[in-house]
Amino acid sequence: MSEVKADYSLYLVTDRKMLRARDLGQSIELAIQGGVTLVQLREKSVSTREFLELAIRIKEITDHYHIPLIINDRLDIALAIDAAGLHVGQDDFPMLKARELLGPRKIIGVSASTLAEALLAQQQGADYLGVGAVFSTSTKTDASEVSLKQLEVIKQSVTIPVVAIGGINDKNLKQVLATGIDGVSVVSAILAKADILEAAKQLREIIR
Repeated sequence: MSEVKADYSLYLVTDRKMLRARDLGQSIELAIQGGVTLVQLREKSVSTREFLELAIRIKEITDHYHIPLIINDRLDIALAIDAAGLHVGQDDFPMLKARELLGPRKIIGVSASTLAEALLAQQQGADYLGVGAVFSTSTKTDASEVSLKQLEVIKQSVTIPVVAIGGINDKNLKQVLATGIDGVSVVSAILAKADILEAAKQLREIIR
């Protein structure tokens, strides 16, 4: 586990398709001003150079607000920009190797959709779990579904923070929070909204 403590309560994952030509940096800044506590930069279909240039620009914004920037899947990018951490899926870069290369001061999160995956990730030294998809989601069509009951069982079975992911919005957020989890990961509930600042504020208010 890392030596760094983070606030996982309102965790934004990026998806530029949601922005309808709006600028990603400006959108992230508005989301942070609205109450986002952590940002994960996820880019699945760009070149390494483009991802690197984008990550450098986004890190300037997150650093300005003292918000941790997590890179999805790409250990090389996380290392190159000295990001706060890395998030890996079950088929991505192995957790143990990631820790070896990133060291003890970086946050590493692992996606899990079963109790066995969650327990293994904790045993291997993950800092937090991204558990889902709790509701069906257009941003990750291959995600396994996890019921609210399963989410609660995973939360009760591990000692590291659990972040619920998948289709979470202002309508179902209270249900998800009732499971006792440490935070929620959102994409469209903020980035697809016409008023990003207000959308983040509304979610923040429900979490409070």
